Amino acid sequence: MSDALRQSTTDKAASSLKPDSQKSTLESAGDSVKSTADSVAGSVQPSGEKSATQKASDSVTGGSKDAQNQGSSMLGQAQEGLQNAANSASDALGLNKKA
Repeated sequence: MSDALRQSTTDKAASSLKPDSQKSTLESAGDSVKSTADSVAGSVQPSGEKSATQKASDSVTGGSKDAQNQGSSMLGQAQEGLQNAANSASDALGLNKKA
């Protein structure tokens, strides 16, 4: 069932190798749709029904998404820390007093 929605490893590699700056809007949108469909299909397909290349691809893709989520989380924490430091400095200088 979900095998029809799976993106081949070759297609994934070709899409990843071409810089986004060289892709048309339509091509970028198509890549996004294909990637999402592949991700959904991979998550609902039982591991026992996956080929070795699908398992490997899912593992790599999942790992990169985990890293991306972790990076976003760290960036958010850094931004929050900088904002708190700026607020503390403003408070110490009396810049946050309301009239």
